[in-house]
Amino acid sequence: MSDGYPTAPQKEALRLICTRGPLDADRLGRRLADARRVSGNPGHAAAIARMAGTLAWRLAAQGFIAQAEGAWAATADGRRVISCTGESA
Repeated sequence: MSDGYPTAPQKEALRLICTRGPLDADRLGRRLADARRVSGNPGHAAAIARMAGTLAWRLAAQGFIAQAEGAWAATADGRRVISCTGESA
């Protein structure tokens, strides 16, 4: 988990959650896949989408996001670590 500091993929997921409002894991996965370049591998988007749940779990374990009403929202610590002024959890 990188000793309490989010990795680059975690920061990307956190930034999406913070700027797009609360996201459930499925919507987060679609947003992450949409943000990537198109790959020649037909399973690429699906693999990125599956990764969203793991990223969310790790961000929650670090206290950077919290789940409310079935969606993930950035906490004050999460917003601070990426300098985001989005909605609070």
